[in-house]
Amino acid sequence: MSGEGGNHSRAVRAGREAISAVKLSERLTADVDAWAEAHNTVRSDAIRQLLELGLSASSVHPPQEGRSIRDHEAEIEQQATTQIEMLLDPSLPPDERERRKRRLIDGPPEFSGERIDLPKHES
Repeated sequence: MSGEGGNHSRAVRAGREAISAVKLSERLTADVDAWAEAHNTVRSDAIRQLLELGLSASSVHPPQEGRSIRDHEAEIEQQATTQIEMLLDPSLPPDERERRKRRLIDGPPEFSGERIDLPKHES
C-alpha cells in the first residue's frame, strides 16, 4: 500500500483507543501476569496500568542535563528530611528529634550492611 491509505494501522481514530502489541520475555510476562492476578485484572489492563504508573512516576521530575546522581540523591534526602521534620513531635528535645530523623533517613543500623547505596566498610 502506498499513499494516504498506508498509515491507517498506525493512526488512532477519534474516540478510540489504540491497540498495541508488545514483545515480552517469558519472565516479564510471568511478572505482569502475577501483578495482574494480585490486582484482580487481566494482562492487557495490567500492562496499561503499569505503563501509566511508570510514565507518571518518571514525569514527576524529568531528568535535567548537567545534574549528577549525587545532586539527585541530595534532593531526595532533603525532601525526606523535610517530610520527617513535619511529622516529628515538636515537643521533643532537639537532640532526640535529630536522632529520630537520622534513624529514619539512614535506616536501622542492623540493616546498614545490606544497603547498596552506602559504601561498604572493611572489617
